Amino acid sequence: MKQNVIDVLMYLFENIIAGESMVYPDSEHEHMFDRLEDLGFPPNEILLAFDWLEDLADIHSAELSNTGTEQVINTHSVRVYSTLEKYLLEPECISFLMHLEQNQVISPASREIILDRVTALDVELGLEQLKWIVMIVLYSQPGEETAYAWMENMVFDDNLSYMQ
Repeated sequence: MKQNVIDVLMYLFENIIAGESMVYPDSEHEHMFDRLEDLGFPPNEILLAFDWLEDLADIHSAELSNTGTEQVINTHSVRVYSTLEKYLLEPECISFLMHLEQNQVISPASREIILDRVTALDVELGLEQLKWIVMIVLYSQPGEETAYAWMENMVFDDNLSYMQ
């Protein structure tokens, strides 16, 4: 079975991250790297997953430093997806994001972070993979506990095969 960075992220989140902090000391990275490699994940995919998580933490840090200068996103605006976003996300994924936003599960700002993390992966995503990405992003964002709980229920109720 070919493992990719999304599989590493899903494993990390399900088995390690959800109970701990999102940022780890270098020695902990080495331990987790060895553990993931022993489980059969390719080293380059493990490193990409670590970089992806660190970038997610950096996005959160940047948001905290911009607290007083936040840009207000008009809730009546229409998000036009770029060619790259449409390439990486199946139409049902875009519909799912729109559904989440229209039902106020995610905010426009959270949507943009999710899209940033999707484009950082640079792989085509199906709906189940997108649900995991949304859940990881919401977990990392303060004040998104309710949205995270909602997504967690959706992912684990609809996707029991990942709980093995």
